[in-house]
Amino acid sequence: MGKIKSHQKLPTEWNEREILRDKGQFWTPSWVAEAMVAYVAENTDLVFDPATGRGAFYEALLKLNKQNISFFGTDIDPEVLSDEIYNKEKCFVEKRDFIKDPPKRKFKAIVANPPYIRHHRIDEETKLLLKQLSTSITGGTIDGRAGYHIYFLIQALNLVEKDGKLAFIMPADTCEGKFAKNLWKWISEKFCIEGVITFDEKATPFPNVDTNAIIFLIKNSKPQKTLQWVKANEAYSSDLLDFISSNFKKKKYGTLEIIGRQLKEGISTGFSRPEQNHNGFKFHLNDFANVMRGIATGSNEFFFLTAQQVKEIGIPKEFLKRAVGRTKDATESVLTLKDIEELEKENRPTYLLSINGHDKFPKAISNYLKVGEESGLPSRSLIQQRKPWYKMEKRQVPPLLFAYLGRRNTRFIKNDAGVLPLTGFLCVYPIYDDKEYINNLWQALNHPDTLENLKLVGKSYGSGAIKVEPGNLNKLPIPEHIVSQFNLKRPYKTADGQLEIFREPKVEYKTTKKKTAGNKGFGVIGA
Repeated sequence: MGKIKSHQKLPTEWNEREILRDKGQFWTPSWVAEAMVAYVAENTDLVFDPATGRGAFYEALLKLNKQNISFFGTDIDPEVLSDEIYNKEKCFVEKRDFIKDPPKRKFKAIVANPPYIRHHRIDEETKLLLKQLSTSITGGTIDGRAGYHIYFLIQALNLVEKDGKLAFIMPADTCEGKFAKNLWKWISEKFCIEGVITFDEKATPFPNVDTNAIIFLIKNSKPQKTLQWVKANEAYSSDLLDFISSNFKKKKYGTLEIIGRQLKEGISTGFSRPEQNHNGFKFHLNDFANVMRGIATGSNEFFFLTAQQVKEIGIPKEFLKRAVGRTKDATESVLTLKDIEELEKENRPTYLLSINGHDKFPKAISNYLKVGEESGLPSRSLIQQRKPWYKMEKRQVPPLLFAYLGRRNTRFIKNDAGVLPLTGFLCVYPIYDDKEYINNLWQALNHPDTLENLKLVGKSYGSGAIKVEPGNLNKLPIPEHIVSQFNLKRPYKTADGQLEIFREPKVEYKTTKKKTAGNKGFGVIGA
């Protein structure tokens, strides 16, 4: 298969692959499927695909002229199993739930694009089953935020014969999620991770899908301390197939970046991210600020209102706080009161219903709360934890906001409007409250060298988007030259005359008594 030039049209399949989110089906393109099959189809007479779908890997097996190798596939969707491609002599497919009813044998070669179903789409009964499965196989627990695809990987690894091979294409959260540490500790101690394939944004196997793909090439043999880490920079190139077919021996390709990488470093950094020298990071965001998530209302449609709704309902001003909800409502690096007023003119919600601390309500509030009760809001999972149910989370107004999920460069926003953010943002509280320090920190965080480090602490999604959780944003490395350039360190003398890097901050935010780990400031509470 030849390379595609930038001016050429992509193959028809690029635009026509179906995406069925509820089933977690994302069809694997041929150039990826062939490379994966080439890895597992060596020294075997049978290739097993536990999520065969419409047969991308079987088709790849045929294209690679591996007619002497049989194919066995399972899927829960009878519609895809009826495709004509499976009507071949050495092809066997059956309707089978790989998680609940796996084959009662092991395999020399397993290849798959498992169903990508995020944890919030999995019902509680299935979650319990998945927990039991992971415990029985790995001997430990996997965080409940792991998606269905993680358990497919665990189940499949358990069915790989000694010296057998597995090739799985997975979302990047496989090595970035909360569950990743325990998962890769088990895999790296039990199996040999031979190769990891990542993809440049313009070479993504799944265009228009909010996830970055990563391929894991794993052998059931003694673990090694190094692996081949590859970044594919061009879609539909034959280079990836050629590299894998050479048993990783050929290294010079125009469309591939190939690095021999230390296993320990790869696990620590996350295989989806480039190689990093962790000893080089002296400063992190939690040296200069604290991070919290924005306010979770439990029902934005009820608690987050437009000016028109406030007027129609008749809500008094003392029951309202100005707020911002969506990241696209704060597109610039500074959010001003004028911006909020413009949103109001566009009939965007800018008022948060906050009736905390009030014992008596005017009739308009009482009537509105009755509407919420009749709508079943008190029984919603988040809201039912509050007493009373309409009690709103509290936050001090953060001087800086961070766009929680985005693909833009301006992620840190100076909150000159003095608004409260909802969960589309994270709250950033500098350890000093003077304007000069806040402005310096804001500039330091928006420096390209700092923003580049977001990929080290966030989950990567499609089209360059990165999602960063509050705890991970605290760990954002800030280059030492940026710290110096913007004077983020404030030295002081202790009682015995010793010079220290940081002094205790004098902030006005409500703070906890206990310092956060590795932080010279205090943790801001949100009662």
